[in-house]
Amino acid sequence: MKRGLFSIILLFLFFVVGAQEINLDYYLPEDYTYDENIAKPSSILGFEVGEWHANHTQVVNYYKTVAEQSSRATLINYGSTYEKRPLLMLAVSSPKNIQQLDKLKEQRGGLRYPDFKSNLQGMPVVMYMGHSVHGNESSGVNASLLSAYHFTAAKEIEEDLDNIILLIDPAINPDGINRFASWVNSHKSYYPNGDRNNRELNETWPRGRTNHYWFDLNRDWLPVQHPESQGRIAQLQAWLPNIVLDFHEMGTDNTYFFQPGIPSRNNPLTPAKNFELTEKIAGYHAKYLDKIGSLYYSKESFDDYYFGKGSTYLDIQGAVGILFEQASSRGHLQENVFGEISFPFTIRNQFTTALSSFDAAIDLRVELNTYMSDFYKEAKEEYTNDDNKAIIFGALEDYGRTFHFADVLLRHDIQLYSLEEDVTLNGVPFKSGKSFIVPLDQPQYRLINSLFETRTTFQDSLFYDVSTWNLPMSFNLNYMSLSSKILNLAKVENVSKGLTFKKGEVKGEAGAYSYAFEWEEYYAPKALYKLMDLGYQVRVSHKEFQTKDKKSFSRGTILVGKGNSDRSDEVFYEDLKSIAASTGINIYALSTGLTAGVNLGSPSISVLTKPSIALLVDDGVGSSDAGEIWHLFDQRMEIPITLMPTHRMSGADLNRYNVIILPTGNYGAFGEREAEKLKSWVQKGGTLISRGSAMNWLAKNDIAVFNFASADYSDSTRQKKYADLSNDRGAKVTGGAIFKAKLDVTHPIGYGYTSEDIHVFKQGNQFLELSGNPYANPLVYTADPLASGYVHPKNLEMIKNKGVVQVSGKGSGKTIGFVDNPNFRAFWYGTNKLFLNAVFFGQTISSASTR
Repeated sequence: MKRGLFSIILLFLFFVVGAQEINLDYYLPEDYTYDENIAKPSSILGFEVGEWHANHTQVVNYYKTVAEQSSRATLINYGSTYEKRPLLMLAVSSPKNIQQLDKLKEQRGGLRYPDFKSNLQGMPVVMYMGHSVHGNESSGVNASLLSAYHFTAAKEIEEDLDNIILLIDPAINPDGINRFASWVNSHKSYYPNGDRNNRELNETWPRGRTNHYWFDLNRDWLPVQHPESQGRIAQLQAWLPNIVLDFHEMGTDNTYFFQPGIPSRNNPLTPAKNFELTEKIAGYHAKYLDKIGSLYYSKESFDDYYFGKGSTYLDIQGAVGILFEQASSRGHLQENVFGEISFPFTIRNQFTTALSSFDAAIDLRVELNTYMSDFYKEAKEEYTNDDNKAIIFGALEDYGRTFHFADVLLRHDIQLYSLEEDVTLNGVPFKSGKSFIVPLDQPQYRLINSLFETRTTFQDSLFYDVSTWNLPMSFNLNYMSLSSKILNLAKVENVSKGLTFKKGEVKGEAGAYSYAFEWEEYYAPKALYKLMDLGYQVRVSHKEFQTKDKKSFSRGTILVGKGNSDRSDEVFYEDLKSIAASTGINIYALSTGLTAGVNLGSPSISVLTKPSIALLVDDGVGSSDAGEIWHLFDQRMEIPITLMPTHRMSGADLNRYNVIILPTGNYGAFGEREAEKLKSWVQKGGTLISRGSAMNWLAKNDIAVFNFASADYSDSTRQKKYADLSNDRGAKVTGGAIFKAKLDVTHPIGYGYTSEDIHVFKQGNQFLELSGNPYANPLVYTADPLASGYVHPKNLEMIKNKGVVQVSGKGSGKTIGFVDNPNFRAFWYGTNKLFLNAVFFGQTISSASTR
């Protein structure tokens, strides 16, 4: 009877909170008094927390106010977003600790060194509180306002603050948060309506989850490709927090989740003590949520496998990450299976677990500090017993990719050395200036192993995210483990303090017959577009040639001349020098067109047209895929592209574009008119680039010829356990694995690659049959394709010898299809050039190879 009454009361709370005016007492714990000199959130916001969705500017204003008013707090500015919004943390502790924050931070760095003599009994515990990395999961950022108030104003915690430093990050994703707040506030009714069909509850594309370029920032903790992540990771590496809180939202019909996650999906590299501490902390959450009557659960969802998420990133660095998932109101009020869920209710749950985490951190302080210290002592012991002592990596032909991988490692406080002389190890050459060495005798030994690890066997076959993240494979780099300390065998330079991107230069003088640069360097496409934009004539060589001084140039080499430009030789030369310096490429002056191999007037050298690019976006288009493409062109290559909404296709003049890109997505809203228009454009000579499911739509509408296969999962079993249904279905999902493929480096899609062996990243079960024209299959999976990660055995069979990239011709145009994502999460530098080659060289592909 009591349980039934409790459920009725709970359902009433779900409902009534949305209909009544909220005041601060609804959120704050009982038996606390607050410093009247600290502003309440409503005095700065102009409304009570939960009444409206606070935008980022309002949150920042409140945090600045609290930092000015409280001797317990100071504001840390750690960067800005793409949209120039500030990235802030509020450090909260006792006034004494606040005055010596830098000293305390420096002391914590010693926890990573076994011989460090520290007073673990007296050292404050550090807890990072990260809110709303997904911008439309806004209970987190709004709960952070309550945390800022409570921890700076509550009088009863004054003594506790001597033993803890809180790093309150109110808004990990300010751009997404602002996008979402603007949406829901713009459609809020003064008399709330929780109908799921209500416009307030149905964001338009691309929605507020992601950052400016539509990236999921909760997948960027390891790749660190975005300013939000780069600034945050720098702070975490400096502070070494013991506990990381990661506040999220999930489906509206759920309750509240806190870790532990599903035990069988824990990463085997994470120590058992981490999960033991997570379990202890969970008891505090249960106690606090019981007190306010909220439903919750743990161990049945989510996992601790991928170290690139907020709740797991520091699990491999001696901390304990805690994921919170609150059922979302996705607005101010929404119907759910319990009745209705209100925005204030979601905020209160998030704030409540912030309070429970605080108590846990205080009580477990010494155990948490001891665990971190022991973590690095054990890592040192593991290194001692490891036959491998270092890892070397590099690319003979490309400094850019190597540099950016080294930069990722440095951002994770990994010690690094540059190779200053050429060496050959086990028959593999590594070049001075384009290779780096990672010694394993360093604190981040365990993290390094996770970044270079390959794994194909797993305890569980279900993953919340990717099952592998081998970084050198994603950068398409040579790498190898070494059993000796190469630092003692070769000339090296310690670059752990930071790297500066090397400038390229022009080799030769002004007034040369022609100029050439090789396509192997990562930023060669950036240089090419800059030259095109300046009006110079650029051509690509489809055959190798050699100069009189024996300098060899491979397929894909770009030849540059003044063309019809009226610039002088000197101005032309200065432009070349400027572009070489900014892109890191070397440009070579050629004294004659009489070269070995082919001459520079050869018909095997094609004039290139500057690409005018339209990228389809908006309803139906996969926003992540589109954002990755946009980011590649806008941020990396500095190439302008048109973001064309899908509804504009039917009326747009497509003749102003020579390249159109269809990201993966659902193009079912396109009718016969759009299909015929696109087909006609291709027939006239356009280059159409498609990704994933966009290829299916093109094939269905006779715009391109792509044939797909499906895996047969049937078996003869007539009865299976109902309880296994979810796991059996989930095991067939390819959530993210790395595969080996063979690249035709003589094909324009393969220009700039020196080896036919390449790794590609695959998500999903799209299997492309090879074209009947053998010249139309520039990239194909090998017969033994799995390099790292989980894949269902039947999916693996389907992948073998299937197509990765394929070219289809119609009229004088080409359609180039990419089954897998060459721009995945911005850190797959190794396959970016395949996509860029399609843009720049698609126009040169022979029609005979596509039919």
